[in-house]
Amino acid sequence: MLAVMSTTTDRRAHVGIVGAGQLARMSLQAAIPLGLRVRVLAERADDGAALIAADVVLGSPNDPAVVLAFARDCDVVTFDHELVPPRCLEALVAAGVCLRPSAETMRLAQDKRAQRQVFAALGLPIPSFRVVSGASDVDDVVASLGRPLVLKAARGGYDGRGVWVADGYGAVRARIRDLTEAGIEVVAERWVPIERELAIMVVRRPGGQTVVYPLVETVQVDGICREVISPAPVPPGLAIEAEAIARTIAEASGVVGILAVELFVSGGRLIVNEIATRPHNSGHYSIEGCVTSQFEQHLRAVLDWPLGATTPTAPVVVTVNVLGGPDARDPFAALPDALSIEGVHVHLYGKAPRPGRKLGHVTVCANDAESARERARAAAELLSGAAVPQEANT
Repeated sequence: MLAVMSTTTDRRAHVGIVGAGQLARMSLQAAIPLGLRVRVLAERADDGAALIAADVVLGSPNDPAVVLAFARDCDVVTFDHELVPPRCLEALVAAGVCLRPSAETMRLAQDKRAQRQVFAALGLPIPSFRVVSGASDVDDVVASLGRPLVLKAARGGYDGRGVWVADGYGAVRARIRDLTEAGIEVVAERWVPIERELAIMVVRRPGGQTVVYPLVETVQVDGICREVISPAPVPPGLAIEAEAIARTIAEASGVVGILAVELFVSGGRLIVNEIATRPHNSGHYSIEGCVTSQFEQHLRAVLDWPLGATTPTAPVVVTVNVLGGPDARDPFAALPDALSIEGVHVHLYGKAPRPGRKLGHVTVCANDAESARERARAAAELLSGAAVPQEANT
């Protein structure tokens, strides 16, 4: 069923966004000063972007008929997540809808097996890997990759979901058996010790103009990004290499819009983890921390407009995510206290609070990392009612 909630009589939108979460919500914020008309496809009326958008279509983003009807009123369609069902992408392509990024690029972002194969063909640094077809492969996989093993669902995982570390032979066999019997394709990777986790965003227009944001450090806890520090505290050579990797993947994938590349540092060397083809949690800092935010940049790119500068606005920028605390308090209640901290920028996503859910983020621009982290963490703790973990679990 398709329902339209619109405050305008003009049904034509320049940009259609499939999905109405916080990424679409912040894209709307970036669209306002540009005078853009943006339509969002929301599954629920209380989705973060649906709460503030002037032009909302309510319907299932997993239904090809709904997505196709939504797209016909848009000049270009983009996405606030990768998990668009292939049948929806196929329907959009068959109807000649302008998709940016393209269906091919979206399929690459959805499929960790394809990513590993493409990255290997490009000669990029990745962990040794094997595609596992069943428990009968365990002996060969363990012999070639060793233990512990990182096992990943080829499709559908995010924020630590769909990733398992298995050590003992029996544990590896049991996990692979359970996954393959459930119809889940498994990619097995050699476990590598992680010294830091990094991310870098590249933006590309249809004609090929490309800009790259600074390399950042992402502090992960239980598979969820808790902090982002820009610039990443790494040697300059690693930052240069990361930019080269990002540009290589952007060109090879033909991406239009934002592409985020997640990286590990292991043994002082970069290893490519995976990619995302939409605005990324590691780039939220750019709203206040760069001349052009990732959200404005993505809109410019999908419209084939000139891209903006990615220059930082401060020597150090730190973003801390606000996750729901154990008492599931509403962060809005603590907003005045958080705003009393000097230099704090608060973004709340309009989500109902529950433990562990991403409810917003806090950004601080400063002259030094220590001051920025201290203030951003203090504000995030006030909003969530829980302490921000000091160390990542790697």
